[in-house]
Amino acid sequence: MRAIVYTETGDSGVLRLAERAAPEPGPGEVRVRVVRSGVNPTDWKSRRGGLGFAEAVPNQDGAGVVDAVGPGVEGLQEGQRVWLWEAAWQRADGTAQEYVALPARQAVPLPDQASFDLGASIGIPALTAHRCLTVADGGPERLGPGTLSGRTVLVAGGAGAVGNAAVQLARWAGATVVTTVSSPAKARLAAAAGADHVVDYRAEDAADAIRKVAPGGVHIVVEVAPAPNAALDNAVVAPGAVVAVYAENGGDEATLPVRELYTRNVRYQFVLVYTMPEAAKLAAVEDVRAAVAAGALLVGEDAGLPLHHFPLERAAEAHDAVESGAVGKVLIDVAEG
Repeated sequence: MRAIVYTETGDSGVLRLAERAAPEPGPGEVRVRVVRSGVNPTDWKSRRGGLGFAEAVPNQDGAGVVDAVGPGVEGLQEGQRVWLWEAAWQRADGTAQEYVALPARQAVPLPDQASFDLGASIGIPALTAHRCLTVADGGPERLGPGTLSGRTVLVAGGAGAVGNAAVQLARWAGATVVTTVSSPAKARLAAAAGADHVVDYRAEDAADAIRKVAPGGVHIVVEVAPAPNAALDNAVVAPGAVVAVYAENGGDEATLPVRELYTRNVRYQFVLVYTMPEAAKLAAVEDVRAAVAAGALLVGEDAGLPLHHFPLERAAEAHDAVESGAVGKVLIDVAEG
């Protein structure tokens, strides 16, 4: 089978197309014929930062069809369409290859009406967004219709992959969603995702615009850039709010007004999907699966998440596109489907 591999860390030039033997699923595993492989920022960061294996295949997310089932697997069968999550986490085999064997729980049934493009776009972005939306004091710990009713959610960077998922999931759960963007083009994408209010922080006073929408303050902030947005977040959060930080865009150190924040019992919660509590991760998988089944998670220009496709042999270009900040979701077409 064809696979993208790397044997040393570095820029995208370390990625190469190779022939490998198709893996056999072990106990509790399934083998999936990969149709799409999704590329996330952590994929290129892992490629640059550390290997841990003699040879590795990149990419955590993907979608495809179950090709073989190992001993002891229940609930999945050959021919079943699935989406994949954390394929390469602490493993040498990600989704940038024609077949991947992985634990059965990391292959989630994908409804017939959901495309492989959607399936490969879910994983890390949607699970991250779910965690950010479920860490507030008093819950909810799970997402579903009505679980965020009466809450106002601020999504920083609503045109990004996590931001897009957060907007869609928060709307599905009944929240009022405000998002910030940096251009009219991104504003159109955030609105397409379903945001109730879109604020272009380069064209208007963002704090003033958000306070007009939420005079009592926002309850949850899904934050991609905690350093540059610290003052804005402080200006708009409600008492008891949570700022859920999942990235460090714009700088790795933030200065916070401690007295103002503790006076209002505002909490900062840092989120990394790979190391979040196991129970929360499995709950996120189930809720995201339900959102997909309900048609509440979509991809494409009309859903605010443009898709950028690359063939498997151009995986290095796909990684470069994500690293350079491509707006939308970057996918690698591993097979027809």
